Order: sequence, then structure tokens, then C-alpha cells
Amino acid sequence: MSKKTAAHADRRGRRRGTPRPIRLLGDPVLRTACDPVTRFDESLERLVDDMFITMYDEDGAGVAANQVGVPLRAFVYDCKDDRDRRHVGHVVNPVLVAADGEPLVEREGCLSLPGMNFPTPRFPHAVVEGVDVKGRPVRVEGTGYFARCLQHECGHLDGEVYVDVLSGDTRREAMRAIRALNR
Repeated sequence: MSKKTAAHADRRGRRRGTPRPIRLLGDPVLRTACDPVTRFDESLERLVDDMFITMYDEDGAGVAANQVGVPLRAFVYDCKDDRDRRHVGHVVNPVLVAADGEPLVEREGCLSLPGMNFPTPRFPHAVVEGVDVKGRPVRVEGTGYFARCLQHECGHLDGEVYVDVLSGDTRREAMRAIRALNR
């Protein structure tokens, strides 16, 4: 077993679900604000399980429902914060209630723009509130990379991708790379 495979198996654990194809930039579902979840049933639980498996199979840190073609407000995550603490979970109907601190610019990528990453400004602290698959309230607070992940996934649910927060030369470089990819 390779190191990547061992790490993948460790992250995936005993989760059940079926991987779904990741939607790529250009797919309209990525540019449309997602609808709130109103039915908390087995289909929502299955979607969350499928999103986790998809995230692990793609070696991602988070996946939003619209990235697997479902325009609902939900995302999953498995990533570390600035103290190297691992955070694993999901949020349904998330609201980014705080994003603060002096913005940090670090390279960021996205499963919907494979092979690309650009210096992206994000706040070093973020708080998201929502509910879990059973409709119970959750509040998730993150710092460092985890805060970046929370902001990134909430952006997806509003019809944004991370290149939308870029500016200046970095944005121009990203747009050129995206156009070249689409040729």
C-alpha cells in the first residue's frame, strides 16, 4: 500500500457512500446559488455520505453539494486548523456568520478547477452556523487552513468559486489559465 493509499484509507475510515463525479468550472450548477435543505431524510444522509466519499477519493479538504451536481446548501469537510487539529464534519444550510482577522494570502485550489491553485486572500478565522443531517443546530469555528476551507465551501453554495475572490495580476493569471484549459 502506498503512502497516499494509506493516508486515503485512514481519512476515509469506515464511511459508506458512492463517489459522485465532481462538476467542473463551466457547469451552471457551480454558478447558481443553492437552495436551502428542507427535507431531513435518508436522501440527505446519503448525499452527505456520498460527498464524504467523493472528497476522500479526490483527496480534497471539502466538498459542497453543488460540486457533485446537487444544488442544495450543504458541505462536508476534513481538514486541519493552524494548530494541526483535524476537523471532520458537515454543515447543512450553513451561514458564514464571521470571517475576520488580517487576511492571509496563501495558495488555494479547488476540485472543480483541477490542477490549478493561486494565491488567494482569506480571513484567518471563520465561524459557520447551520444544522446537521438531523436538523440539529451546529456551530463550527475554524482558524488557519480550516477557516479557509469554511469560507471556500460557503462560497460554493452562493454560486462562487475561489477565483472570484482574486484580484489584480493574480486574477488575470487565473482567467488566462482557465481559458487555456477550456481550449
